[in-house]
Amino acid sequence: MSRSPGLRATYADAFLIDGVRTPFVDYRGALSAISPIDLGIKAARAVIARTGVDVADIGTTIAGSMAQASFDSFVTPRHIGLYAGVPLDRPAHLVQRICGTGLEVLAQSADAVSLGRVDLALAVGTESMSRNPIAAYTHRNGFGMGQVEFKDFLWEATLDPAAEVRMGDTAENLAREHGISRREVDEFAALSFERAVAARDSGYLAGEIEPVIAESFEIDGLRSRGITLPRGVEKVDVDSHIRVSPYEVLAKLRPAFGGVQTGGNSSAIVDGAAAGLVGSADYVREKGLRPLARVVASASVGVPPHIMGIGPVPAIRAVLDLAGLTLDQIDRIEINEAFGAQLIACQRELGLDMAKLNVNGGAIAIGHPLGATGMRLATTLARELRRSGLRYGIASACIGGGQGIAVLLENPEA
Repeated sequence: MSRSPGLRATYADAFLIDGVRTPFVDYRGALSAISPIDLGIKAARAVIARTGVDVADIGTTIAGSMAQASFDSFVTPRHIGLYAGVPLDRPAHLVQRICGTGLEVLAQSADAVSLGRVDLALAVGTESMSRNPIAAYTHRNGFGMGQVEFKDFLWEATLDPAAEVRMGDTAENLAREHGISRREVDEFAALSFERAVAARDSGYLAGEIEPVIAESFEIDGLRSRGITLPRGVEKVDVDSHIRVSPYEVLAKLRPAFGGVQTGGNSSAIVDGAAAGLVGSADYVREKGLRPLARVVASASVGVPPHIMGIGPVPAIRAVLDLAGLTLDQIDRIEINEAFGAQLIACQRELGLDMAKLNVNGGAIAIGHPLGATGMRLATTLARELRRSGLRYGIASACIGGGQGIAVLLENPEA
């Protein structure tokens, strides 16, 4: 039997009950000393508190994170679950799909619920870009004179050695293929900042943000852990990268990869976490909950590594095919803004209406903490569908190495 390429799934019975995130804060900023585990615990505790669910109802914790940014990183999902109060006898596992990690967390949570494995799943994406290590992989048995190889993991991880390109180069490849100019990329970046500033100033983004404060996470029988903020910082409650950034300012920045991409029209490097709860229809009904969205379908596909940024195009087409919908039936779309040229290439290829795309700004303005972005996209999208009274939305991301992922959400009240 012939199958369509990729991983594709529909979910008959999975609801995103709610989603919450920390502020996304610039690299080496106020959250830079905090372990991604503690950021994840913070987001997890916040979504549990907001929904009012009994933590004893959570059947599993599914967490995603990329970098080994603390020495206890092997137990990232387990510790997030335990310190969020999930009972000891409930399992946890880690998800890794690079920039699509958060959406993969949501998809796997929906899968677990829809298949009847659990009634309620805790879904968490978290990342500390600031704590990416300076690392060496060849010194376990010593090293010769002058042969020390400690390198910046954050920088080295942007290289795909299979295609011999850095992630920024893949955006430049798309710019050349699609005839995208520097002016177009800067104009799009200015729009992303403008929309994000409006969403922040209106209080819309604050609705999904849980302020981060210095606090301890105490669980009986476990060693205490928690969050410490820099001296003089009492709380962090806003995304730090969002700022007024008109075209005229962005146009003055130097190219980062010899073409159209700059530091101003690429995704911001930030730290943060996002969490959601995914439950079954029976659970939602029994507990009298008002879910944000129904998780309808998901798709993950592969694309050529040298143009990895085009991944959302086949992923979105696949998820539409699964659901039997057409693009004009989709009311809002969130595509991660890894790079401005990458986003424009996807928009052109799909023929997307800019009035429906990233209407509250995107990662160029808000930032892209790798493991957390997908859950942020889904939460922002679901809240926007509810606010606008619209029915269908898709959250999607390109993925380093040459992949794309998309998740289709439905507003249950539309």
